Amino acid sequence: MPRRKPRGRPLDGWLIIDKPPGLTSTDVVNRVRRAFDAQKAGHGGTLDPLATGVLPIAFGAATKTVPYVMDGTKLYRFTLKFGEARDTDDADGQVTGTSAHRPSDVEIAAALPAFRGTIQQTPPAYSAVKVAGERAYDMAREGRAPVLEPRAARVDRFDLVDRPDPDTAVFEVQSGKGVYMRSLARDLAVACGTLGHVAALRRLRVGPFAEAAAIPLDKIAGPDHTARASPDLLLPVATALADIPALALTEAEATQLINGQAISLVALMGRIPGTADPEGGLARAMAGGRVIGLCRLQDGLCKPERIL
Repeated sequence: MPRRKPRGRPLDGWLIIDKPPGLTSTDVVNRVRRAFDAQKAGHGGTLDPLATGVLPIAFGAATKTVPYVMDGTKLYRFTLKFGEARDTDDADGQVTGTSAHRPSDVEIAAALPAFRGTIQQTPPAYSAVKVAGERAYDMAREGRAPVLEPRAARVDRFDLVDRPDPDTAVFEVQSGKGVYMRSLARDLAVACGTLGHVAALRRLRVGPFAEAAAIPLDKIAGPDHTARASPDLLLPVATALADIPALALTEAEATQLINGQAISLVALMGRIPGTADPEGGLARAMAGGRVIGLCRLQDGLCKPERIL
């Protein structure tokens, strides 16, 4: 039986959307895919419906690089509202507790250091974490409180940047993969002797993709948008790898990697970037200005990881 031809245009590249509130990340992907009439699209890191900001959309071959974008450093700004705990840990949830205490800036500053570095963090009950094969948010919606275990999270920076009034405080957070801003807000409030939740959340950066490059969704795909968007808006697939150290290869070495063959690190001495970890780190393989793909530096070898 002949294979059915995929619907839509075969497009490759990245589009950086400024996600509006009220939509899921999947909603945004579906609208953008329709606007471009694209065969294949996905996103580079989920944002909650309440959240706004940088949502990278991958088309075609760019979907192969999604894991590397999701592993990249993230930058967020969120508003913490003191005095109310909510079941979702954000403003979309139901109130589950209240507190009259409003911490001072001094109390907040004293609590923040415990949330920097490698910390243990319990994900929100309404999260995509799996518990015995089920999504935590599905269990929570059915009234079955999921038992979630703390896990390691990397927080590079967590700073108080504004205090509009006693009820609210604005923070910026730079973090690694899988850090929940809702958990940070919830736990910081408790550490300050009160309760709290995220009232507003914006993502400013994901890996190499920054807020300045983000395009408002309604300029690409409104709810009733049917016209084709221009592929000229797409960034090259390799843009996603810009944060990964670059390794210059000869054409012969590039051919080796493309054919699945490893290269001795001894042969690459003097070219291995200082920021690349020779004990299991990734490097961006380059030949004549072209991105060949990703390679893993391990066991004295440069091994092909993902060829583009």
